[in-house]
Amino acid sequence: MKVDLNADVGESYGRYTLGFDEELIPLISSANIACGFHAGDPVVLENTVGICEKSGTAIGAHPGFPDLQGFGRRNMNLSPKEVKAMMLYQIGAVDAFLHKNGGKLQHVKPHGALYNMAAKEESLAKAICEAVKEYDKSLIILAQSSGTLYKEAVKLGLPVRAEVFMDRAYEEDGSLVARSKEGAMITDENLAIDRVLSMILKGKVKAISGKEIPIQADSVCVHGDGEKALLFVKKLRAALTENGVEIRKLKG
Repeated sequence: MKVDLNADVGESYGRYTLGFDEELIPLISSANIACGFHAGDPVVLENTVGICEKSGTAIGAHPGFPDLQGFGRRNMNLSPKEVKAMMLYQIGAVDAFLHKNGGKLQHVKPHGALYNMAAKEESLAKAICEAVKEYDKSLIILAQSSGTLYKEAVKLGLPVRAEVFMDRAYEEDGSLVARSKEGAMITDENLAIDRVLSMILKGKVKAISGKEIPIQADSVCVHGDGEKALLFVKKLRAALTENGVEIRKLKG
């Protein structure tokens, strides 16, 4: 079996450092790089792309709402036209730093509130997919298999892979439990690993209600801003290897 291992990176800003990018990026197969709207800045973006290129880690754009103070985790009411332009703007920002060294963008994964809203709102999901298709229809979209964004990508003929989260709890409908709810974050690394193995090997995960639900896992995400992110990734890599699961890029 094969699975992609991704993390959200490049989320530092100016003199403020967030995450463990230099240590984390060599341990993952795909990186979702912040594009400057919810986190990151041009220098951080350039440096993060450089770390990925040096490590051989595939690069994806991680566009979010223009909400630095809220880290892109607050819902915004934007028109589909605004969302589409915002997506193109951010994808282009990451791609510019890849272009100078002849690199190729692998995927696009919306961030935070944009990701969660697109999992439920058809007009938002369609705007995101249209932006990706117009920019480069070969780009892979990362989304939850149960959500609207995944279904819209399929409808438009875009390559799409199903993402699961190591450090997040699930509702019975396959959506992520809101961060405002108790139990939304999985902080015990051993529990997190057991859940990931179940998702990959059995195609099932236990929802926050206790009910076991079906789930598709092509790529596993660890949030790079978590204080245990590095520990989670190291232990997960070992567990995957022990269970005969190969860590591989989305296009590998």
